Amino acid sequence: MDIGVIGTGYVGLVTGTCFAEMGHQVICVDIDAQKVSRLNQGRITIYEPGLENLFERNTRQGRLTFTTELKKAVDHAEIIFLALPTPPGEDGSADLSAIIMTADQLGDLIQKYTIVVNKSTVPVGTAEKVAAVLGDKLDNNLFDVVSNPEFLREGVAVEDFMKPDRVVIGSSSEKALERMKHLYDPFVRQGNPILTMDLRSAEMTKYAANAYLATRITFMNEIANLCERAGADVDMVRRGIGSDNRIGKRFLFPGIGYGGSCFPKDVMALIQTAREFDYEMNILNSVVRTNQDQKHILTAKLEKYFMQNLGGKQIAIWGLAFKPNTDDIREAPALTVIDDLLARGAKVRVFDPEAMDHVKDRYGDQIQYGENEYEVLDQADALVIATEWSLFRAPEFDRIKSLMKTAALFDGRNLYDLDDIPPGFYYESIGRKTISTL
Repeated sequence: MDIGVIGTGYVGLVTGTCFAEMGHQVICVDIDAQKVSRLNQGRITIYEPGLENLFERNTRQGRLTFTTELKKAVDHAEIIFLALPTPPGEDGSADLSAIIMTADQLGDLIQKYTIVVNKSTVPVGTAEKVAAVLGDKLDNNLFDVVSNPEFLREGVAVEDFMKPDRVVIGSSSEKALERMKHLYDPFVRQGNPILTMDLRSAEMTKYAANAYLATRITFMNEIANLCERAGADVDMVRRGIGSDNRIGKRFLFPGIGYGGSCFPKDVMALIQTAREFDYEMNILNSVVRTNQDQKHILTAKLEKYFMQNLGGKQIAIWGLAFKPNTDDIREAPALTVIDDLLARGAKVRVFDPEAMDHVKDRYGDQIQYGENEYEVLDQADALVIATEWSLFRAPEFDRIKSLMKTAALFDGRNLYDLDDIPPGFYYESIGRKTISTL
């Protein structure tokens, strides 16, 4: 099929590249001429494992191209995916201005039957708004609007797209549903479902999924905090409840809060959507508050350890991205830790395998940056682990102890088994006992 993808951010670039990998002819559109030029030169603009190889192959073989000209993509495509940003407004609601503006432009350009697909995460009723904008300029037989939410996890997005657990397609048009199912059939050959439903249910499915996962994470963080106070071990609790088939093992690892481009934004947008329907999401309101508190929990641990005096202390941080295998620092808990430490007069040194450039753009020379994880430890008073990169899972503990002024580790991701901590360390994690053999 001939496909257009409008927007070359995280979702748009993964979507376009993976469709091209399946043999479709894909034109991606972006208003950022510099980004488009870079992409057309074969230079990928995001870090996502496995994406670069697919991107390079499909651009080289001509199935994946980029342009700033919307008309070029519209003339080419029989299906157009909207992969546009929907940032939160001041009240937490999703800003749909980019989607509505693009729909208006499409109304001036579409001349043949075209399926317009909302791939962006959007509130209930957005597809109807897009259809209304298109309908003001086009005959109804020239277009259909579909909701096709993405369920991509940063760090494994290529695998998620190529082998999805499920594909959700919302539309009131049988013609559009059949074409969309035909498009996705090769991705679900192992038998995973293509779920067809009405537009509003498809839009709600995306928000409900992310809100539930955010709630699950936050629940385990609260259990971990209680474990510390009650003398229980959250790892044992996690295994105990995760063995229950009704609960399952995933998203039960405690830490210092969720971040990223999806969960914070989508939870707030769902809360605001509920308010528009005169309903208050009390559980999700608590999730938001608790998650914000959780991002400060390592600061509280550090302050207690240093007797409320972090001024002048050298604090090293391993991990800056909101999760491993991405360079995304949006809403990353590590940034909250950095902000807290700077506000208290500490000196901060950081290392991350992929996210350093984004952090430099944010903090400049307020903090120091290491070339590797050990460089930032020189004469450090404490080490904070904020992201569970595999690189940090098997450290040289003797080397850590020899470099640091005091071998005090504050592990926000519970990377290490308590039995693996050697003598000569202070080790504090989330929801488990503290080890002190200094």
